[in-house]
Amino acid sequence: MPASLSEAAARAAELHRALHEHSYRYHVLHAPIITDGEYDKLFNELKALEADYPDLLTPDSPTQRVGSDLQSDMPKVEHVVPILSLGNAYDGDDIRAWRERIGRLLPENVRLEYVVEPKFDGLSVVLTYIDGVLTLAATRGNGEVGDDVTPNVRTIRTVPLRIPVASGGPIPPARLVVRGEVLFLKRDFESLNRRMADEDLPLFVNARNTASGALKQKDPRVTAQRPLTMYGYAIMDADGEVPATQWDTLHFLRNVGFLTADEAIRRFDDLEDVIAYALAFDVRRHDLPYEIDGLVIKVNDHATALDLGIVGKDPRGAVAYKFPAEEATTRLLDVVANVGRTGVLTPTAVLEPVFVSGVTVRQASLHNYDLIAQKDIHIGDTVIVKRSGEVIPYVVGPVIAARAGTECTITPPEVCPVCESAVARDEGEVAYYCTNPACPERVARNIEYFVSRGALDIEGLGERGVRLLLEQGLIRDEADLFTLTADQLMPLEGFAEKKVENLLSSIQAAKDRPLARLIGALGIRGVGVTVAELLVRHYHTVEALAVAAVEELETIAGMGPHTASAIVEWFAVPRNRALIEKFRAAGVRLIEEPVVDETASDVLDGLTFVLTGTLPNLQRNAAKALIEKHGGRVTGSVSKKTSYVVVGDEAGSKLEKAQELGVPLLDEAGLLVLMGETVDE
Repeated sequence: MPASLSEAAARAAELHRALHEHSYRYHVLHAPIITDGEYDKLFNELKALEADYPDLLTPDSPTQRVGSDLQSDMPKVEHVVPILSLGNAYDGDDIRAWRERIGRLLPENVRLEYVVEPKFDGLSVVLTYIDGVLTLAATRGNGEVGDDVTPNVRTIRTVPLRIPVASGGPIPPARLVVRGEVLFLKRDFESLNRRMADEDLPLFVNARNTASGALKQKDPRVTAQRPLTMYGYAIMDADGEVPATQWDTLHFLRNVGFLTADEAIRRFDDLEDVIAYALAFDVRRHDLPYEIDGLVIKVNDHATALDLGIVGKDPRGAVAYKFPAEEATTRLLDVVANVGRTGVLTPTAVLEPVFVSGVTVRQASLHNYDLIAQKDIHIGDTVIVKRSGEVIPYVVGPVIAARAGTECTITPPEVCPVCESAVARDEGEVAYYCTNPACPERVARNIEYFVSRGALDIEGLGERGVRLLLEQGLIRDEADLFTLTADQLMPLEGFAEKKVENLLSSIQAAKDRPLARLIGALGIRGVGVTVAELLVRHYHTVEALAVAAVEELETIAGMGPHTASAIVEWFAVPRNRALIEKFRAAGVRLIEEPVVDETASDVLDGLTFVLTGTLPNLQRNAAKALIEKHGGRVTGSVSKKTSYVVVGDEAGSKLEKAQELGVPLLDEAGLLVLMGETVDE
């Protein structure tokens, strides 16, 4: 906090300028250069200054107006009551401070009930029902006036066009004004982007902005193609009796036909329980089907909340607890290529350090070089970095409006950054990879994977241990692990007698792992455990697989040409053939006895299936296994050669493609009849 009034005035003026500029960039230019969280930080700093120095509060202060999402070319609607935003809290102390402030306006020792709801990261809408019929839908706008989006809102399936939806439901007042939030469910946003990718169209980056854009389309048919969802959460006005508490309001809205966020709504009569719930929810937020950026804490009794009044633009009877920001902007300093176990080069962003979601981030994933080009990311760009929960931070995209013209194009490397061998890229593939099987980084990464739980599961030897063994020259490849002795390990730092004993025992047990796990751990591009299991069904020994031809491998259901070629190329490398012989000499299992499945049939022989949506009883992998057991083949895309598309709930673009091509459709029951199978309910 500034030490003097003059310093505070200078800082307030600076914040005025910055906030006005960022508001203009966001609402008018649609080209923000900071995240919502960074804007909130500046805004809250100004609010705190004005609270400490009231003389700094001016009519043109950004704190004196409600944010606006108005669009100039849409009809306007004047709201019957102000549609307000909320003050923010960022920790338990802030929530306690809110309760203390409102406590000064309440009778002494009064006990309050609280309702906690998710703070949706979507677009607020206000719906008016006359005699139970939806007659008007508007955006929040500037809180006083909103955009008329009635035709578009009518296309949203979770918005009831008439209430009550079910017979016997509560009869609403003659006029009922409901506030809700329009958003994308996570699965629907992912499905939309898959459809965009299938049509070679640019992907959407931000679900909230995409929802806003979809809702404000001039043509409702465009909105109808976007799978939007709306949750109801408040009654703003009514001609008639409505529930007296927020808890009962939510139940009323649900009973007349609105979707409500029951999985996250709770009622409390103790503030410390509210705080404990809110602070713990940061972890749970990612389990919800929609994005939220916090929780809303409301005084349950509507009359009490109304009596508390409004301060500035914020109703005193509620506060928004905001989670730590998951997005931030920073500068992209460089891009380095990390070498993976199969040689794939993964670009990693080197960033100016930035605090995101509770940690300081210095590096972030850029996924692959095609995505860098698609998103038009340059070195020197201001970029948006996101970190959700425990997920590795990644670069969402560049802030184009912040470019100075000195940024540099990012190009894939021509040589491996570790061993300087040539970099290659197969036609039709996204990945660039180091062509040297003996690349030191490839060898180290592959051994690290080889000993991991998902591969050979050698306990007691993680990344650090593998690197130490390589540095000491005790191993050069995976097979050398099986010849390690106690005399070699005991002198090493961190290898006590009991640890060495357990490690050698685990290495011995790993010799007899299923063949599919060994093949999946070898570092063949495109071959993990799932593909390895396919291979073992056809080749019961490593010797048989080693001499397989590309054409032969391609006949295996689920085996693509790139993977088939990678397998043949791997076994053609002398170093890899020598590795197999070292496994044999060490006593590693290189054979798998074929399992005879007496229940299998060839009833689906020659038929190709595509699965889409969620089946009522079968998991996707189980359905795929059943089809293959009966001789059928499962592929990932629909074509004229597809025999059947198996359709479950929430089917996506594959269903549309099948209907377009006239491909026959099956539900789960039809598939089971076709195979003569049944599934236990």
